[in-house]
Amino acid sequence: MKREIRDRVLRLAKEATEGMPVDVEDVEILGQRGRLLVRVVIDSPEGVTINDCERVSRQLEALLDVEDPIPCSYTLEVSSPGLDRPLRDLEDFRRFTGRPVRVVTKEKVENQNFIVGWLRGVDGEEIILQTKKKTLRIPYNIVKRANLEVSLDE
Repeated sequence: MKREIRDRVLRLAKEATEGMPVDVEDVEILGQRGRLLVRVVIDSPEGVTINDCERVSRQLEALLDVEDPIPCSYTLEVSSPGLDRPLRDLEDFRRFTGRPVRVVTKEKVENQNFIVGWLRGVDGEEIILQTKKKTLRIPYNIVKRANLEVSLDE
């Protein structure tokens, strides 16, 4: 049921953001029936403002009221991915080249599964990270999870 709700809300969220300078990054349905949290994450190359979140929230609330895809009470939350945003695909890695990242791998790379370093780019299907000690080439297919690392040195 959550999957169906998510798919409907995602479609409506994309409709709500048409003509706006933001994209829908993700939709999550959390909680149990009767107490659902519908979280919509939006992003933009220029960043997301509170006004962007408010505008999308108002537009999406109107569509949700008309379509009524959620058969119980819920709370709608529209937000940005945050400073430590997840990197979901190779395009995200390309986009954030030059930034500090935290990568967790399924297989060990240089005897570790948790690597923090500066993202130097993408070469084919490999992510290039510069750690304090060396440059690592990490095959994208072994990346379990990756996020931007919040750094005060930027």
